[in-house]
Amino acid sequence: MANNASWSKIFKDYGILKHDFSKSPFDLSAEQIKTSCQKFTSVAQKEVRILCKQDSRRDRPQVFIDNDLFLLPIKNGFYTIIKGEGYVDIPDIDSKVKSYDSKLDFKLDTSEIGDSEMQHLDFAYASSLIRTFMKDESLVLTIRGRKYTPGFSFNVGKQTINVQSVQTEVDAGYEGRDKIVLIEAKNSETDNTIIRQLFYPYKQWKTQTAKDVFLLFFEKRSNEYFIWQYSFKDENNYNSIVLVNSARYHIEGPNKI
Repeated sequence: MANNASWSKIFKDYGILKHDFSKSPFDLSAEQIKTSCQKFTSVAQKEVRILCKQDSRRDRPQVFIDNDLFLLPIKNGFYTIIKGEGYVDIPDIDSKVKSYDSKLDFKLDTSEIGDSEMQHLDFAYASSLIRTFMKDESLVLTIRGRKYTPGFSFNVGKQTINVQSVQTEVDAGYEGRDKIVLIEAKNSETDNTIIRQLFYPYKQWKTQTAKDVFLLFFEKRSNEYFIWQYSFKDENNYNSIVLVNSARYHIEGPNKI
């Protein structure tokens, strides 16, 4: 990875490996990252957004992998490096594929143009697959795109992490009479993802609504739709994530593949 050299320099410049991670995480600002990487020539080696995008275990630079570390945003322009497990496995769904009859009685031509995760998620919702999986016909699309979180705290192991106004993004959020359903969607086969992508929106909406908050991970693979439901046993414990339910579907109907 091109950012191995950048992160090696950042760790050396700020003596990060000398830090005692058993006592506290190591906070790092975007300005510090920029300063350390200013002499690199490629965008991938000095752009903070790219350097800090570590969405799967294998996306981490080698220095993170070797030292069992992961990165979280804690404030606009600030990050923290934590020792521990930052990711959750996305297991394969080997149960029998379920045939699902779309609730649509006409063909959606636009759903067949392109191949994006958002497009597949929208089609699954339009077909009422999301409502069916959640057993809630009242769900309607109300949340999409980027928002800033309120302040909240949580634990990773024995460490307390304080977050203030971090930008989060969900691919879709649905509200029903008594629940909020948040979805992280992918367009390719994923075997693990950073817990933050589910946990930060979960904390945000647990703070901003009294309704129960549910979390789904969604993928379309070939002609099948995969859905995993996750939850947190302890809403203040980052590592308390558990898989609650999963299923894979083939959608029958006007847009049958």
